[in-house]
Amino acid sequence: METRPLGRTGLSVTPVCVGTSPLGSFPSQYGYEVSTEQALATLRRVLEGPITFIDTSNNYFDAERRIGLALKEAGGLPPGFVLQTKADPAHDSDDFSGARVRDSVHESLERLGLDRLQVLHLHDPERLTFEEATGPGGPVEAMVQLRDEGVVENLGVAGGPIDLMLRYLELDLFQAIISHNRYTLVDQSALPLIEDADERGVAFINGAPYGGGMLVRGPDVEPNYCYQPARPETLDRVRAMLRACEAHGVPLAAAALQFSLREPRIASTMVGMSRPERIDQTLELARWPIPDDLWDDLVPLAAVGRTGVI
Repeated sequence: METRPLGRTGLSVTPVCVGTSPLGSFPSQYGYEVSTEQALATLRRVLEGPITFIDTSNNYFDAERRIGLALKEAGGLPPGFVLQTKADPAHDSDDFSGARVRDSVHESLERLGLDRLQVLHLHDPERLTFEEATGPGGPVEAMVQLRDEGVVENLGVAGGPIDLMLRYLELDLFQAIISHNRYTLVDQSALPLIEDADERGVAFINGAPYGGGMLVRGPDVEPNYCYQPARPETLDRVRAMLRACEAHGVPLAAAALQFSLREPRIASTMVGMSRPERIDQTLELARWPIPDDLWDDLVPLAAVGRTGVI
């Protein structure tokens, strides 16, 4: 795949990023277990390319350790690959202090088998107030210190509420930002964040282009959006999208993925993968020919969600 600059980091990434949350085995969210053997098989396939951008997190259960095992087999992170992770509280804890961020980073380094992190994100900062996060002894202060110490190369923030994420951008401390479920065929409420990030030269990374599965399996099979029951109006809108895609012989998932890929201000789109074949399936969806006539049908349906899921 061609690569795009990751903002001002000096790194280049593929327009598709491998999300590893499912690889940690998270059945309460995804509805299935992922064995170590399956995870390693998936990661071996990832490390063959052509997708060279990998996302993980300290709290994705066993994901970081499994990535570390795969990297050890491969002799380290291959040249040209970018691996980002996120700082988190420990499981079953609400401690998101600066001290916890340091512990989180050192845990990640040990599991991954690395001596520094290319990109570290503050994960789900909505778990504490902005003032707590940015004040003395808070996680943002610790992340800046870790960057200054050379443990982390670039800082990012990954979260949900758009207004909160805009406040973090105003700090001018971050080189990358992740938003999830808020730039899809259903919901484009992240547009102000995309615009602000672009103006600041901050890389915008789009997570969950399928909204948790609805935009793959369709609303009658998967009636939840972002793991919550969708409103009847949303279900009807996605049914109309599905009908339009079927009329053109295009999978709904291809349209959903390419809706994100075709936005030039998005550096990369994160897709969760839990089986080796998902890499090639995702590449096929990314390359599926979509006629302009179909976009003419889909864009007005998508635009209803510019201010959220409507």
